[in-house]
Amino acid sequence: MENESFFVHSSSVIDEGAQIGAGTKIWHFCHLMPTCKVGENCNIGQNVFIDNNVFIGNAVKIQNNVSVYNGVIIEDDVFVGPSVVFTNVINPRSFIERKNEFKKTLIRKGASIGANATILCGNEIGNYAMIGAGAVVTKPVPSFALMTGNPAQKTGWVSKVGITLQFDSYGSAKCPQTGQSYKLENDIVFLPE
Repeated sequence: MENESFFVHSSSVIDEGAQIGAGTKIWHFCHLMPTCKVGENCNIGQNVFIDNNVFIGNAVKIQNNVSVYNGVIIEDDVFVGPSVVFTNVINPRSFIERKNEFKKTLIRKGASIGANATILCGNEIGNYAMIGAGAVVTKPVPSFALMTGNPAQKTGWVSKVGITLQFDSYGSAKCPQTGQSYKLENDIVFLPE
């Protein structure tokens, strides 16, 4: 598709009405449905499907072989690894129409989802959380949490740049890479003011 503000590979199908932001690149064999919105400076890898009523923020990277289904909202600066799976119905049956039962899934700013992870619908992944490769997310994920396994469990905390945080007995930690300070209180990590 020829457009001065974004790039779409000729093998991709962009349905009329799909909104694509400036600087975004959409690679081979993708399909964007009519009511999806993709922000600016995104990179959409090969063989990605973006359904109706999906919102994708700015500077999002979606790697190869991902289907982003109706009801998924992805905020700015999110990384979605290869072959990540999103769902939108909690109890699907081929013989029962459940399109009126789609559950929302929200991926907050800066989160990363590793290759082959599965995100069950109706959950929120917090800001800058990191979902390990192959993890199966079955419940909401706190901001800055490191989640691994099936079902995914919190196995640590990470900084905004994805470095493991080590909290002291006072609930304080510094990112070893940036020096930025973090606080841990009541199993919630935040940036102190």
